[in-house]
Parts: sequence; structure tokens; C-alpha cells
Amino acid sequence: MLIPNASLEALNTLHLPGKARRFAEISSADQLQALIRGGELSAGPVVVLGGGSNVVISGDLEATVLHIRIPGRELVGEDAEAFYVRAGAGEDWPDFVTWTLEQGWGGLENLAFIPGTVGAAPVQNIGAYGLEAKDRFHSLEALNLHSGCTLSLDRGACRFGYRESLFKTEEGRGLVVTSVTFRLPKGWKPEAAYLDLARELSSSGFEHPTPLQVAQAVTAVRRRKLPDPLEIASAGSFFKNPVLDPKSFASLKVEHPQLPSYPQADGRFKVAAGWLIEQCGWKGRSLGPVGMFAHQALVLVNHGGATGADVLRLAETVRADVRTRFGIELEMEPVVL
Repeated sequence: MLIPNASLEALNTLHLPGKARRFAEISSADQLQALIRGGELSAGPVVVLGGGSNVVISGDLEATVLHIRIPGRELVGEDAEAFYVRAGAGEDWPDFVTWTLEQGWGGLENLAFIPGTVGAAPVQNIGAYGLEAKDRFHSLEALNLHSGCTLSLDRGACRFGYRESLFKTEEGRGLVVTSVTFRLPKGWKPEAAYLDLARELSSSGFEHPTPLQVAQAVTAVRRRKLPDPLEIASAGSFFKNPVLDPKSFASLKVEHPQLPSYPQADGRFKVAAGWLIEQCGWKGRSLGPVGMFAHQALVLVNHGGATGADVLRLAETVRADVRTRFGIELEMEPVVL
């Protein structure tokens, strides 16, 4: 059943106000198919919402909002090299990562404590500390909202990029992820090259860490850098780290030798957006009811009572300052609805 004029404020982690013209909580693929067959989703645009941790609600939405809450997690197979673990798209991502580690299946530990749902992980190709969702992805199932057909997509079909995927393109916007299967390696080894993570592991005495110990270290680092969601509303990292060509990077590095950077496989360099924002004086600074977090300049926070317009005004102001000082165009991570 579709609910009219439903509030979305409690369903986005920035706690921005807004209402959906029509709303449904989806707990199974069958329920979603029934809505499609009944023509319930044919009147106007449809917006898919997971954990609400990567969206900016700009106001009331003249759309049908589907809140994906499909549960389930299970081992669906294994071979000599890996375990294959499937989860419903509505499963809480941090809880799912913890569950896999408790079963003895390493592989997702670098992605611990990232807010959101399992279904959103491949859509955003979430990543942290040298690992992205695509690195452990095997396949997913999705429903086509127009035809009602179920699709099975492998890694290539999902067209993963840096915080990008098929589902963020025009072609993929009519697809709703219902379950995701991950390939977790039996020949596990830690991914601990990132400095903050390496330091945390060392200070904790984890010279040869287990997957669970890596997850504990990742969680500790993230807790220090990110606001407590029970106290401060945020959407996590608000801007993507820019990726520069070698010539542009070399020029910038000469002018700013302290610029944190990470070489990429294609010869380009990823630079730290948080550092750029901090150099522009925005760390801990506010504009109205919103600001950049005092402990991590990459995180935009709602101090209370903000609207989508407040968030977008701050975002554009920060982008303009970074553009003026460094000649770099920052790109927002969250999707504006």
C-alpha cells in the first residue's frame, strides 16, 4: 500500500525535512513486483531510498519513494578460493560486515562502520582504506521498474568506477537492487597500506592482524574522525577525493608539497578533498545551521534545523573556495533528491 504525504526526515541521516507524494516500505522483491504489475509505479517518477546516508533531501518530492528494507543473509556457495555470501538489499551494511567476520569470512573489514544498506554498497561503490565494494563484489539481483523483470548482473555489467556504477546513470536508474552476493577470499591478507589504519593497527599491537582486528582498527579511526550519528546529523564524506592527471598533480604538488595524495593504477593521483577544504579554512566552520565537522573537514553536518537549501548553499560555497585557491572542482558524493 502506498502512503500519501509521508515524511522523509527520519529516513535520511542529515535529518533534512521533506515529504514524499507517495511512499512504500519494500520488504521483499515479490512486494515490489506486485506494485509494478498493479501499475502503482507508473504515475510519475520513482525514487529509491536505502539507509538515507548518501542523499540530500532538497524539499518535498513529487515522486513515489520506495524505502528498501529487504532482509536476509546467507552463505550461498564456496569453492577452493572463496566464500560466496548473499544479503538482502535492505540489510544494514555495518551489521552485515560484522556478521561476515563473526562467521570467519574475511574480506569486508576495511569497509566496516560505513553507514547505509547492502543494496546501496554497489550503487555507490562504497570504499575506504584501499578497498572498494567492487573488489569483493560477485553479482546482484535487480528488478526493472518498467518491465518487472528480474536481472542478474555481474561485476562488468555494473560498470563500477570511483563512487560510481551503472545505477547512477540514466540507463540504470530504473533498476532496483534487491540482493547482493559478495566473493570473500579464503586466501585472505590484510589491506593496511593507508597511514591512519597502519598507525591504528600498530598502536593496538596488531602486528599480524586478523580480519576482525582490522575491522576494529577501521572502526576506531572512523569513530575519531566522524560525528556520532546519535548526536550530530551528517551524510559522512560529502565530497569525492579529486583524481588528477600527472601533469596537474605535479604542478599542484610543487606549490603545495604537503598535499596528501595516493597514486592510482592508471597513473593518475587521488588527492585528499578534506585537506583542500581544511586549507580553505572550513574545518569546524559553519554557514547558518550547517558546517564542516570540527574533526574532519570532509564531513558536512547539520547542527539542527537545516533544510536542503542550507546544505546546498554551504556545499557550493566550499566548492567555490577550493576552486579559487587550488583550481580543483570538487564533486559531491550524496545524491540530491
